[in-house]
Amino acid sequence: MIQREEIIRRLRAQVNINGHIIGAAVGSGMTAKYTAMGGADFLMALSAGKYRVMGRSSYACYLCYANSNEMAMRLGREELLPMIKDVPVLFGLFAGDPFINLYEYLKEIKKSGFSGIVNFPTIAMIDGKFREALEEEGNSYAREIEAIKLAHHLDLFTVAFVIDEYQTEEMVRAGADIICAHLGLTKGGFLGAKKYISIDDARKITDNIFFRCDQLRPDVIKTIYSGPANTPIDMQYMYQNTACQGYIGGSAFDRIPSERAILNTTKAFKSYGGFDQNDPMAKLVNGNWNTGDYVEFVKQYQWNSVFWRFRGNFYGCTGYEGAADWSAKANGFHYGLGECRTICRNQ
Repeated sequence: MIQREEIIRRLRAQVNINGHIIGAAVGSGMTAKYTAMGGADFLMALSAGKYRVMGRSSYACYLCYANSNEMAMRLGREELLPMIKDVPVLFGLFAGDPFINLYEYLKEIKKSGFSGIVNFPTIAMIDGKFREALEEEGNSYAREIEAIKLAHHLDLFTVAFVIDEYQTEEMVRAGADIICAHLGLTKGGFLGAKKYISIDDARKITDNIFFRCDQLRPDVIKTIYSGPANTPIDMQYMYQNTACQGYIGGSAFDRIPSERAILNTTKAFKSYGGFDQNDPMAKLVNGNWNTGDYVEFVKQYQWNSVFWRFRGNFYGCTGYEGAADWSAKANGFHYGLGECRTICRNQ
């Protein structure tokens, strides 16, 4: 367990040096291990993360398939805490669980070695008649505010998911160390959200939330969670146009990379024997390599590592021109923006 003051000191140092922090909502020890190695500043043990690695949507954590708190506790105790020593691990608390005493359960969370909590699953993501029925039964967002307040009293580090200014105000007053504007489940991939707000709408929402933060407590750390922002270029836009100081992601760090890697690797093994024998890599593997193939190999490698990677991202061809130019230069290319446009247009 890492003490709250130490976590805050580290995060503020990261904001001052790097400009932002990264939090990862994980569902397995493997994801935790490699996100920590990649530089994640804190990890969150969420039932939603466990459902993702089971091949289900994050929304499964809102349904009565299993006890969310028990899943998060088991995930933390068995897969995360024994392995992750130098990065804070936070507990994804479903505060509305009718079978727990909040204060006693928070003490159990702390005793288990978690450095803090986050209010997820959060009722903030539910609306309509179902939300009304839940609140009539006593399962309201106020319960999550109480959980953050009690956790702060126990000197646990706290991350609060909010969706509007009212929730922001209440969570800031409760003592939350990080306010995270939840922009909906992550788009992209096979299981990603198919309906999501635009990146510009995300900017407007976060502007309102962060403005309220600055009015009440300027030192609170301001972050966003996923939604339409699922790439570094998305976040570059948010950092440049809002007061955002960090990104918390789930699918962006486990589901989407896993979907791509597993699918493409399996396809590659499946297609063995069907390679183009004139392909430079095939020549290398088959021992037919000659010095004249070096140039072609380097050209193909540069093409694959830069342009094909960004071709599928609409930023490269529809208005976010600086991003296309930046991405090419960052990977060692020195094409001008006009050449980038021509190459994208011809594919």
